[in-house]
Amino acid sequence: MPENFRRFQAGPDPFGRTWEVEFQWLQTGISIRHADTVDVKFYLWTEGELKQEKVIALIHPDLLALSKETGHALTDAWCLKLAGAHLNSMIESGEDLEKTLITLPLDDLRRAAGLLQPA
Repeated sequence: MPENFRRFQAGPDPFGRTWEVEFQWLQTGISIRHADTVDVKFYLWTEGELKQEKVIALIHPDLLALSKETGHALTDAWCLKLAGAHLNSMIESGEDLEKTLITLPLDDLRRAAGLLQPA
């Protein structure tokens, strides 16, 4: 798992490629989509593919529930790490890579939080 989610390499994907991933911004979805989410935008690219944007939408009530379950403070840095961990998993599995906006259900948030735990 990357230590720095502002810029990292992810993969390999199902085709053996490594992707470059760069964080762009984090903001509340209320301000841009009228959604109760925290949206985290990344750009990603690899050889033979055009640069793509992915917005990982973290549902605010689910973030609050996860924060309570884990005892982790709900911070921008944690949201960035959760979104980055999920994006890394997406790239490795190839799942949802065709989507620009990916909304995480609570189970996926829990999985991302588990990936962030030290071994």
